Amino acid sequence: MSLKVRKNRSAPPPQTCALTECMAVIAGAWAPNVIWHLRAGPRRFSELRLDIPPISAKVLSQRLRELESRGVITRSVQPTTPPSVEYTLTPLGQELVPALDAIVEVGHKLKAIARQQGASGG
Repeated sequence: MSLKVRKNRSAPPPQTCALTECMAVIAGAWAPNVIWHLRAGPRRFSELRLDIPPISAKVLSQRLRELESRGVITRSVQPTTPPSVEYTLTPLGQELVPALDAIVEVGHKLKAIARQQGASGG
């Protein structure tokens, strides 16, 4: 008995697709977490390190630079002694927050299903 494979009739999104562009921003390692923690307001590098304990300083620096280059966050040097740097979501970055909220909501549902399946032995 052979298994009949159905072909997907829809073409994959082109590289210039808006979905592909947006996913390239939020699919980076730790990028959604950084955006999530900046949604409430400005944060310093050290605060973000505490917010996301498993992230290394090197990866956090890379992610912040990448998000800044894509226009999702801004980096501002504060005129304090010693100088401090704060990161803030741009208006474009703020537009990603409802999408992350929706992803978190689905995540809660998926976790609940997994708990139910674990409790029932399935």
